[in-house]
Amino acid sequence: MEPEKKRKLPEEHKPLAPWKQKLHEVIFEADTPAGKLFDIILLVLILASMCIVMAESIHAVNLHYGPLLRTAEWVLTILFSLEYVLRLLCVKKPLKYVFSFFGVVDLLSILPTYLGLFIRSSHFLSVIRALRLLRIFRIFKLTRFVRDSNTILISLRKSRHKIVVFLFFIVLTSIILGSMIYAVENEVNPAFSSIPQSIYWAIVTLSTVGYGDIAPVTPFGKVIASVIMIIGYSIIAVPTGIITAEMGRSKKQGGLSTQACPSCSREGHDTDAKYCKYCGYHL
Repeated sequence: MEPEKKRKLPEEHKPLAPWKQKLHEVIFEADTPAGKLFDIILLVLILASMCIVMAESIHAVNLHYGPLLRTAEWVLTILFSLEYVLRLLCVKKPLKYVFSFFGVVDLLSILPTYLGLFIRSSHFLSVIRALRLLRIFRIFKLTRFVRDSNTILISLRKSRHKIVVFLFFIVLTSIILGSMIYAVENEVNPAFSSIPQSIYWAIVTLSTVGYGDIAPVTPFGKVIASVIMIIGYSIIAVPTGIITAEMGRSKKQGGLSTQACPSCSREGHDTDAKYCKYCGYHL
């Protein structure tokens, strides 16, 4: 009989190469000394980069230190680019990381500087790197915040259909009331020059922003404005009530670790978890 051939593991279940595992531990994990040190250094560089971009926007500072600031910004951008490439190298599924929340943030944080070569002033968008400071929750093991954020996200997902229906109702209300105020005010108030302009006013009033650039002058117009203002309070109350109700239904989770899955790069696992609860990969 022929010797039994060894079964090959599916590609997604094969372990990472040793050097990739070590790199993943340093870059993605905050539970180890090396990982914590890496994240702290990264946060310091992010803060430095944000300060540079802000300082460069000040004319007097840019006039005297412009070349130095731009050089420092490029050095940091190259370091962040190298870090992004290393992150792609040490995950099982690079594309999943690219389209994850932090993957998108990491990419958007380095693109503006390169775009600045072609589009003037676009490098100022580098302040989007501020979003990367969310990693501070992982570094200092603020797992309670991670758990709370997960609860909010789950509640938002569960209540999304109700919120969409409510927003659709708000849009319809804005169109109807905007058209009504146009019919009432158009002939005596040039500020309501068209239905789109009147709908804009209705949305501003409904959202309780109230710029004051447009205001009704007729008695009936003021009645409509008063109705819109009262309805405006529901914009805050209704979605808040929907989400709060969903949060109340959510079960409390146990302790969470800062460990990231080597395959899908997602976090939020229980401290005693052996497998990723999202993709099933061995942690």
